[in-house]
Amino acid sequence: MPNITLPDGSVRSFEQSVTIAQVAASIGSGLAKAALAGKIDGKLVDTSFLIETDVALAIVTDKDPEGLEIIRHSTAHLLAYAVKELFPDAQVTIGPVIENGFYYDFSYKRPFTPEDLEKIEARMLDLAKRDIRVERSVLPRDEAVAYFKSIGEHYKAEIIASIPADQDVSLYREGDFVDLCRGPHVPSTGKLKVFKLMKVAGAYWRGDSKNEMLQRIYGTAWARKEEQEAYLHMLEEAEKRDHRRLGKQLDLF
Repeated sequence: MPNITLPDGSVRSFEQSVTIAQVAASIGSGLAKAALAGKIDGKLVDTSFLIETDVALAIVTDKDPEGLEIIRHSTAHLLAYAVKELFPDAQVTIGPVIENGFYYDFSYKRPFTPEDLEKIEARMLDLAKRDIRVERSVLPRDEAVAYFKSIGEHYKAEIIASIPADQDVSLYREGDFVDLCRGPHVPSTGKLKVFKLMKVAGAYWRGDSKNEMLQRIYGTAWARKEEQEAYLHMLEEAEKRDHRRLGKQLDLF
């Protein structure tokens, strides 16, 4: 019978174990719809996390800084999902959150083109509209290595192989796409509504120039459309003010 203390100091008691999503639903339908994750005793977890003991809980939504980071991390996975659907031979490597967005590195036989980015973004929008459930699972390290090798994802297998053998690893599945990640992630792809792919650049595997050159796709993601529009407008204005461009336009040099 867990007693759950909320940020306002109130306590909710449940007769049996309960997920964060169920706690949010018990508070209100609006919060249940807005919930992206939970923070239990300060630790971020998925909304599917099962609470079995007394804890302090905060429901994380897109109004929280952590919520925006979860949106961006989940959108990086959505990017990889779309790339694998459109380019099955591409191998996925890593896809972290960065300032104002995210990136994901891929190994592919040819450079991605601007037209490819348009197709990938369109597929991401389609996958988001399908509201596909995102599910977490845990495997022993060696089983996870064997799994990724079996599906031809050798970069993922190499990453997992560097983890101590006695550790379990968490995987996230959305549709047919499975990725390695500590999480947490949004409960479904339908939570990802505002994003844009920005550019492609080169990046060496593990940052070592002796390794293969990968393709890094950069993107941005936000909680609200107006926030993304303001960010893109800021970039546009900054480019206009670029002193190198102004210098050439004014024949200064």
